[in-house]
Order: sequence, then structure tokens, then C-alpha cells
Amino acid sequence: MQHEKKEEIIRVVKYVLFSISAGAIQYLSFTLFKEVFGLEYWQCYLSALVLSVLWNFTLNRQFTFQSVANIPRAMLLVALYYAIYTPLSVWWGNALTKLGVNWYLMTGISMLINFVTEFLYWRLVVYKDSINTNERAKKRLEEQKAMAAQQEEMK
Repeated sequence: MQHEKKEEIIRVVKYVLFSISAGAIQYLSFTLFKEVFGLEYWQCYLSALVLSVLWNFTLNRQFTFQSVANIPRAMLLVALYYAIYTPLSVWWGNALTKLGVNWYLMTGISMLINFVTEFLYWRLVVYKDSINTNERAKKRLEEQKAMAAQQEEMK
């Protein structure tokens, strides 16, 4: 039980770190689309969100959830999440920025909401039955078993 709790904490930390990198991609591309190309809020936000999601999905599947889940199925489930989240976040972001909320603040708020809800959805739906199934995870598990066996022999 203690091992599972520690493993889940490590999973959350990995997710946070990869999400920070995805957030950087989203903020930088959002800024580029706004400042260089002069696009509308929703165009900047939507384009930046897509880039961020592709980055985040790839890294989290491989390293955070260490999953061999069927990629098309996992992508479809992620697409379903974004089919709900994206229109809502574009709508509230566009509406609130038209009321005077700062574009960058609004993007940050949307990113925070996405960060929390996406982790929960990925953990409980997308990768629920396939966490720690890739080769990296299997190798780590074998190493842990070997270490436990050695420690048991030493007793």
C-alpha cells in the first residue's frame, strides 16, 4: 500500500513537470499568435491548446502513465475530453476577455482548470487499466522484485 501511494505521488510529480513544459509551449505559441500574427483570442487560444495537447499526450503516455494502451483508443478518449473542454474553455475565455479580463490571465486560468481535470480524466478513464504496462515500467518492476528478493535472502 505504501509503495502504491509513493508511486502515485511520483506519477503526479511527473504529470506536473510535463504539464509545465506543455504550458510553456501553450503560452509561447499563444503569445506568438497574438503578438506576431494578431489573431483573435479564440484563434490564439485554440491553436496553442492543440500544440500543448499533442506534446502533453505524447510525454505523459510514455513516461507518466507508462502505458501501452491502444494509441488510437487513447487518442479518441482524449479527443472526447477535449470535445467538451475545448468549446467550453474557448467560450468562457472569449466571453471573459471581451468583458475586460486580461488575455494572459484568462489563458492561465483555463490552463489551470485543464491541468486538474485532464489529469483526473487521464488517470481514471484513459489509462485506468493500462498504467505501468510499457517496457520501461515492466523493467522497473522486475528490478524492484529482484531487489526485494535480495533483501529477503539477506534476512
